[in-house]
Amino acid sequence: MAETFLAPVIEKLLDFLGQEVNLTRRVHKEVESLKDELEIIQPFLKDAEAELERDLITSGAMKAWVKQIREEANHIEDVIDEHLSFAGQNVHSRGLISFVKSLKSRYDMVSEIQEIKESLKEIKDRGHSYVLRGFEQEGSRSIDPRLGSYFIEEDELVGIESTSKELKRRLIEGECARLVISLVGEGGLGKTTLVRNVYNDKEVEAHFDFRGWITVSRGNKMERLLKALARKIHPAMERVDVEEIDTIHELVGAIRQSLMTKRYVVVFDDVWRQDFWEVLKHAFPDNKNGSRIIITTRNTKVASFCKETPFDLVQELQAWSSDLAWELFCKKAFRDEFKGHCPEMLQHLSKEIVSKCQGLPLVISTIAGLLSTKEKLVSEWENVLLEFETSPQLTSISKILALSYIDLPHHLKPCFLYFGIFPEDYTVYDRRLYRLWIAEGFIQERRGKTLEQVAEEYLTELIDRNLVSFEVTVYGLSRKYRVHDLMREIILSRAEDLDFYEILDDNKSRFGGKRRRVSIHGCIENAMEDGQDSSVRCVSVFGSYQLTKSFLCSLFEKFKLLKVLDLEKACFDDLPLEVGNLFHLKYLGLRSTPLKKLPKSIGKLQNLQVLDVRDTLVQELPIEINMLQNLRHLLAFFVTFDLKQKTILSGVRIHKGIGNLKELQTLVSVGAEFSGLHLMKDLENLTKLRWLIVSNLTMENGKALCSSVEKMKHLECLALESSDDQEEIIDLQDKLSPPLTLRYLNFCCRLQKLPCWVRKLENLQTLRLKNTRLTDQFLKCLKGFPNLSNLYLVDAFDGERLHFEEGGFGKLKVLVLRELRGLKVVEVDEGALPVLEKLNIMKNPMLEKVFSNIQSSRNLKNVKVQDISSMRQIN
Repeated sequence: MAETFLAPVIEKLLDFLGQEVNLTRRVHKEVESLKDELEIIQPFLKDAEAELERDLITSGAMKAWVKQIREEANHIEDVIDEHLSFAGQNVHSRGLISFVKSLKSRYDMVSEIQEIKESLKEIKDRGHSYVLRGFEQEGSRSIDPRLGSYFIEEDELVGIESTSKELKRRLIEGECARLVISLVGEGGLGKTTLVRNVYNDKEVEAHFDFRGWITVSRGNKMERLLKALARKIHPAMERVDVEEIDTIHELVGAIRQSLMTKRYVVVFDDVWRQDFWEVLKHAFPDNKNGSRIIITTRNTKVASFCKETPFDLVQELQAWSSDLAWELFCKKAFRDEFKGHCPEMLQHLSKEIVSKCQGLPLVISTIAGLLSTKEKLVSEWENVLLEFETSPQLTSISKILALSYIDLPHHLKPCFLYFGIFPEDYTVYDRRLYRLWIAEGFIQERRGKTLEQVAEEYLTELIDRNLVSFEVTVYGLSRKYRVHDLMREIILSRAEDLDFYEILDDNKSRFGGKRRRVSIHGCIENAMEDGQDSSVRCVSVFGSYQLTKSFLCSLFEKFKLLKVLDLEKACFDDLPLEVGNLFHLKYLGLRSTPLKKLPKSIGKLQNLQVLDVRDTLVQELPIEINMLQNLRHLLAFFVTFDLKQKTILSGVRIHKGIGNLKELQTLVSVGAEFSGLHLMKDLENLTKLRWLIVSNLTMENGKALCSSVEKMKHLECLALESSDDQEEIIDLQDKLSPPLTLRYLNFCCRLQKLPCWVRKLENLQTLRLKNTRLTDQFLKCLKGFPNLSNLYLVDAFDGERLHFEEGGFGKLKVLVLRELRGLKVVEVDEGALPVLEKLNIMKNPMLEKVFSNIQSSRNLKNVKVQDISSMRQIN
């Protein structure tokens, strides 16, 4: 099936036909007919969308045609969801009145579907007039927006000298074998400029018998690329009429034969597809005379795919440092005045402009070129800063960056556009993204994988395409993601064209309707006053705004088809019971609000997948939670303070019956002191659990918990905590057969020894021991762990000496030793901790000596050492 925004609508109709067994024959026939109509329209729509995205069609009629189809698709979803909502909320109703209401609902549905079909027919007829005509009249190719990258003046080449020298060295020195050098990085980093500079170097030119430059770009077919290359090969190919070669096999053979005796360098610029190399590599013989191939790409997967030998190189280009960015800016903005230096009066504004370029040399060069034509006045600089994103000079850059969006497969586009819902410079955790995408219906089911695993693959692909950046959080448990500011502008522009969401902020404070999603970044007062559009599926609030009960009740009444309600950090302490009327709600985010309790009506949310009440005042979940059969993630804890005002995170009380939630994957966190042994018994039924945190564990329920954990064959994260002042030793059963999927393990409780079963966890990446007060030399059983990358020891050991032995901890990147009360000596053998990046030794009052041979490690970036009276051999 061709992928357009109609694909999920067609899928929804198919699901509806398959699940609604009580449909009348007439309803079934109308829905089936509607599905058939959409399948006919879809191929036309796919072509129209593709042309519009590439800006090859500028017809207003074409854009209107696509928009009209989108509006009808939304209307179809509304009709189906309204029917499902009615049926779901009246599933237990009986009697004559209920029967009459059911008949009316079906009649209304048939009438609406007939109206939609009639409207679609008219739209389709208009499409036959405008779509094909638009393609014929406006299908000319636009100018390559990267043209400026090919022609850079010598004095503008700043910051690439060392990289150019290294690339040149690899071209003319080194291995005799044919090498593939791939340069990968986001759009605007200057990959083409760098390679073109080296390619045109006189020494490089003299070194090779043949040089060829092929711009690949999106949509270029393999046959066209091969013919372009064949025409460039001279003189061997001049006797061949390239156009008469019919097959790719013959073209590959002809090129290979011509290059067999030559030392060649061929550049393939702007490669987008992995399958590109699968064919082209056969055209380039390894004639052992130093031939080279250079590939530039935005996609890490493409670069990795082209690396087939240990000699092939993948080089990732990074955004420029602030110093290099400033040097390039000054050199170009003040090239005709001030000898390439920024005058004092423009320093502050200039640095603010450079920071907006975020290290992308193409953006820096363009904006500096614009400023070089302006008078060197503060007012001129201020105007450019105010109009930075809308400057006509940046249009070509926007087109370059937009190519990365256009190249995305259809299923990734809504996921990428979703980043625009969040405020500028906002970072969002990976798991929150997964859950939101799933609730929105963006994630396609895949056999043998959970939806969360598929969502992770989607996000990984966006990373590989250099569209999003991330940072790893403490303990290595999660990542936080964001998009480049300039890419965010492209996202917002595309979202505006697609009616994907509406942002309410200081510039626009009222909802205009017809958008599926509303994101509130500014004052919420009266923001939704005009909104009467029942088709809204997502409301997100960012900021600590006061939400009155009347506002929330009005929200629930107006937007009955909501799937996502994310009110994180908003101010309200009472969630109205009307929330239970949101039949389709899948994501309810209430984190970091002053909410005191959940209403019992929460049990009516039969489609709810995510309930997040972390960092609220909710200490007990209503028993009705146990009715939520589709719940996948239950996240809850509340904050208290001890006598020293130290923060304590406590798990909530859960009633007996939590074991009924068979789909549950995340349970964070529950208080063992409230729920007792019945909770431990219930947990054994939650066989799909992947994350489990239990607080205030005791010796009695610790044993019962271990028996339940054995049955959780998919568990990835396990955190067991007792209260800080508890001296009772927890027995974690040496004979336990643990889930081998565990990647993160946190023991925050007194232990007599580290359980023997920990040694079986070959997938363990992070181990955190706090308040364990171990006395044995437990490091011996940890040193051979093949994947352990993070080790945190906090008040974890009562001995005097820690010894990291030779050959141990080969993958460890982070080591934290804190509050080890009796520790006097830390010894690290040569060859231990070979890839350590971060070392933190703090608040160990008895520590006297650290013997270490890790100072020669090239990876060590962050070292903090405190409270040592004597120290040798450590940096």
